[in-house]
Amino acid sequence: MFQIKWIWENMKGYRKRYILALCMSVIGQIMYLTNPIFGQRIVDTFIYNDRAAENLAGGKKLLIMLCGGMIVFTLVRTVFQFSANMLYEVCSQGMLSKIRNYLFANVQKQDMTFYDRSSTGDIMTRLSGDLDMVRHSVAWIIKTLLESIVLFTTSTVYFFVLDPIMALCLLALTPLIFIISGIFRKDVGPKYVDLRERLSKLNTAAQENISGNRVVRAFAREDYEIDRFREKNTEYNEANKTASLTWLKYFPYIETTAQGLTVVQLIAGGIFVITGRLTMGEYVAFSGLIWSLSNPMRNVGALINDLQRFMASAAKIVEVYYSRPFIVDRVDAKEMPERLKGDVEFKNVSFSYDGTPVLKDVSFKIKAGETVAVMGETGSGKTTLVNLIPRLYDPKRGEVLVDGVNVRFIKLETLRRNIGMAMQDVLLWSDTIDGNIAFGDSDMSEEDVHKFAHAADADDFIVNLSDGYDTIVGERGVGLSGGQKQRISLARALAVRPAILILDDTTSAVDLETEKHIQENLAALDFKCTKIIIAQRISSAKDADKIIILKGGKISEMGTHEELLKNENGYYSEIYRLQQGSIE
Repeated sequence: MFQIKWIWENMKGYRKRYILALCMSVIGQIMYLTNPIFGQRIVDTFIYNDRAAENLAGGKKLLIMLCGGMIVFTLVRTVFQFSANMLYEVCSQGMLSKIRNYLFANVQKQDMTFYDRSSTGDIMTRLSGDLDMVRHSVAWIIKTLLESIVLFTTSTVYFFVLDPIMALCLLALTPLIFIISGIFRKDVGPKYVDLRERLSKLNTAAQENISGNRVVRAFAREDYEIDRFREKNTEYNEANKTASLTWLKYFPYIETTAQGLTVVQLIAGGIFVITGRLTMGEYVAFSGLIWSLSNPMRNVGALINDLQRFMASAAKIVEVYYSRPFIVDRVDAKEMPERLKGDVEFKNVSFSYDGTPVLKDVSFKIKAGETVAVMGETGSGKTTLVNLIPRLYDPKRGEVLVDGVNVRFIKLETLRRNIGMAMQDVLLWSDTIDGNIAFGDSDMSEEDVHKFAHAADADDFIVNLSDGYDTIVGERGVGLSGGQKQRISLARALAVRPAILILDDTTSAVDLETEKHIQENLAALDFKCTKIIIAQRISSAKDADKIIILKGGKISEMGTHEELLKNENGYYSEIYRLQQGSIE
């Protein structure tokens, strides 16, 4: 079974302890035979025997030893079981922590395609509930399965040693148990896969509504979202009940068959005792160990139930565990200087998303230190264009070059450390403002943090906050205005002293005066930097060395502010006249 092999691989560091726990479980189950063996001897020698009184008078020492042995073996078995359970818990928790760390690290390494197809709620489910089910399998399912097999096998062997015919009578019902269990496994398996998917959708709905609570309130859609969550919760509840009731449907058959062993033991055992085939001590031994056959049979259903849940959860975890990003360092990646110059070139670049063309045969050059503005209608491919430079995506055709080298041949860490990005959708961490600005360099001095905040025109409002730069920013920057968040994001991008600075409509939420200050500060940076600015305002683009207009994924216009204005029917001229108020 692949999942078991995968668990064993992740048990590294705990394997010896886990094997020891398994051995202790095996020994503990075998020791259950001692009490019936001693009990048989006591009954046949000191109770149900024609010379019982004589044996008792002359064999008190033997009786004491047998009774003492039962007590000692019981205590030893208890210690073994307790110690094994402790080891199971230590190993399962250690493995759980190890897998969770690896999964999180692997998720961090994934490219954007992974996040495009995976919801946050689903990823969180895999890192929490699914992982706990795997831990449960290591700490309980495997242990219980092994103990049931060992107990059933050793008891069967002991019964055959006592009397083969009686043993066969007791085992006559076993095939029926396996038939019922096989049918149950096929029936319940798909239901747990469906249950896992329902849980993922429920968690996704909860995560989206909690993170988007402000939008929900702004549109007064609380009741609608409550009903939508209730619907997802009802679907999960129904799937959970369906899976549980499937087990309950088969439980009476399994339980009845298991209890049938007691009936067989009473009837067959009674007849064999009467006919003299069995001694009373042997009958007592059969009676004392009948649970060792019936209990594993009862456990079969519960074990299959849990194993199906484990299989559904493990399949989801393994999917992420072995997921590998498509965008990785090539083995022949070139060694580049620690700091790049910042030349950027697109050569006949085309890109499509899920078969839908986004960019079509785009070509242009940007010299190091130049400022280039990219404008165009919504959906024209502006953000996709800049995402190709740090290789968040790779083009389907064509080449993206930085300093004359195809970005596919530049090591990702080198490439991305030379690129500062401030996106329109700002994400701030639940940290101090100082920590958010210095995110790219944790060792950044306080002086530098203030300098880059000043360059982003953020210093004035930061110092007026309750704790200044030590003010804790709430989740995603709650409590700050859109313009304030954009300026902190810009300061964070500048703080890495990038060779290429990408600003995706970063000043859309600030006023024109603040935008002017930011532009002046960007022009006066103390390090050389190529700037690529996605803009909607003419004021953000007019001073650029080059303005690129995208339309339908293609470059429709390219030139300076003055050159583009000469094309009176062009997109740029139209936007210019619109923003200047010269047309209605």
